[in-house]
Amino acid sequence: MGDPAQRAEHMKDAIDFFDGLKRGQLPSVSFLKPDSFLDGHPASSKVDLFEGMLQKVLDGLQADKKLADETALFIAFDEGGGYWDSGFMQPLDFFGDGPRIPFIVVSKFSKGGRVVHTYQDHVSITKFIERNWGLKPLTGRSRDNLPNPVQRADNPYVPVNMPAIGDLFDMFRFGGDRDQDDR
Repeated sequence: MGDPAQRAEHMKDAIDFFDGLKRGQLPSVSFLKPDSFLDGHPASSKVDLFEGMLQKVLDGLQADKKLADETALFIAFDEGGGYWDSGFMQPLDFFGDGPRIPFIVVSKFSKGGRVVHTYQDHVSITKFIERNWGLKPLTGRSRDNLPNPVQRADNPYVPVNMPAIGDLFDMFRFGGDRDQDDR
């Protein structure tokens, strides 16, 4: 995104997102990153403002059945200040990986009503996009090349095939050959 013309073409403001939502015309992938008091970071934002912004997104989706039927909304909490994780941090490299990232998925394809313990982080969104649209990883050395975690039933938090990061598909039931049934 070093090219200013490319940046102007693809990087939009939250106002553009909400306008597209209102018109029922969102691109295949949108990232809405709230800033400042809306971002949900512990100690630096207002949770009620974050929830209000999120409610605006959910209301917009519910107002357009076609858009809601084809949308998967990932709500990701950025590290969460350690509020969310049980303590395991996967050592990926010099910088580590930090706590797992909690995700809430809102979609008619979501398995819903359950907690998935798979090791996920922000790269999981990239891995989901790549798998869903049959795309190659960003680079040969980026974290989206890591395998999906293999878990043991007696300790689902720690992947036995580290380093590994999930692609979020275990949160969905798409049907057909992409079905992720619990077994």
